[in-house]
Amino acid sequence: MRHQRRHVFALTSVVTTAALLLTACGGSGDAGDGGEGDGAGGQGEQIELSIGTFGEFGYEELYAEYEAAHPNIKIVPHQTGQGGPYHQALFTKLGAGSGLDDVMAVEEGHLSDVLAKSSRFNDLSEIGPESVSPDRWLDWKYEAGRDKDGKLVGYGTDIGPLAMCYRKDLFEAAGLPSDPEGVKPLFETWDSYFEAGDRFVQASDGVAWYDSGAQIFNAMHNQLETGFFDREDNLVVETNTKIKENWDKVTAAGERGQSAGLVAFSNEWNSGFKSSAFATKTCPAWMLGVIEEQAGTEHAGKWAVTDAFPGGGGNWGGSYLTVPTQSEHPEEAAEFAAWLTEPEQQIKAFKAKGVFPSQVEALESPDLLSATNEYFDGINDGALFAEQARKVSHAQYKGPGDGKIQENASSPALQAVEQGKSPEEGWRQFVDAAKQIAR
Repeated sequence: MRHQRRHVFALTSVVTTAALLLTACGGSGDAGDGGEGDGAGGQGEQIELSIGTFGEFGYEELYAEYEAAHPNIKIVPHQTGQGGPYHQALFTKLGAGSGLDDVMAVEEGHLSDVLAKSSRFNDLSEIGPESVSPDRWLDWKYEAGRDKDGKLVGYGTDIGPLAMCYRKDLFEAAGLPSDPEGVKPLFETWDSYFEAGDRFVQASDGVAWYDSGAQIFNAMHNQLETGFFDREDNLVVETNTKIKENWDKVTAAGERGQSAGLVAFSNEWNSGFKSSAFATKTCPAWMLGVIEEQAGTEHAGKWAVTDAFPGGGGNWGGSYLTVPTQSEHPEEAAEFAAWLTEPEQQIKAFKAKGVFPSQVEALESPDLLSATNEYFDGINDGALFAEQARKVSHAQYKGPGDGKIQENASSPALQAVEQGKSPEEGWRQFVDAAKQIAR
């Protein structure tokens, strides 16, 4: 489900936040600087560079800007609406050995499968501009783009640092504190979060505490050191006791009435924002735009966001730009990808579509740090999410098939429990599906 996040970035509030975030990347210079490599300025042969993306990256105006500074280069964009079909096609073409674009975007949920096939991608630390330093990105974002041997497969684009969103009016009606400082103890740990959920459900007259067990479980799971595989790529769904502990906590809370049982990004889930079906929502930076769009103007000022997040925070979402070995112009493609992930360009993309930057300079930009979001009662969301991004200490290790297990094993199994299966029956469904995927 993570791949669907980009469809919501063209929203006002996200744009406000975003504009501020994409401020930093440092590196090969502005488009007008000419850059480095054979494609710089007006020199070299006339070539076409194709780029494949999905959803919204905010790059449309940047393509023309790059062409203006590089008269010998024509950018040919190929944009796919849905992330799922996009990545399916990517791996099909990767296996066929042809058909990929010079630059291919990869969502972090599919990155582990790309890193497992890193031999089919160029090492950007070797073919990219020398001015591109690892210091351009947050440490964990940069590290996640490298394979086990240290090969740099992807330049980081956006991220999704986590905060918690909640309905102030529903909290007040249930007798819970509603100001950002007052709610922090409720969101300090997952245990305190579920305890507060019990209090809320008892006083809420049918309103759920959260939207979906899968959404909560995914946030909890992403805080672990490793995902569904260990660092030797062995499936650990049954042997990592923390995975089962998270499952038990989520399903138990659901049985106590805390979950609205809505499938994320479904029509029913969208409608749940407008009908006030739940009171809290795990909120990566891009989720604010989703809430504004789905909840509508009648709920402006009722939603709030706090930097308190159970377990200390985390990241949900984000992508990378890669250069497949199929490219006939790998150095020019790497230079183009490096330019797109500079702070200046990422800030422009943020302003255009709300994608939150992963570049250190962007997170220190006055534009970002002064950003506010009127829909969320004027919260200084730029500074809030910049701080949340810095709280992330590591990139979770994900083995091949990790994203597929979340999408096709754990989430459907949790939905099955919310629809009537027992937690143990759902767990067995989850484990069996994960084993099938991991074969």
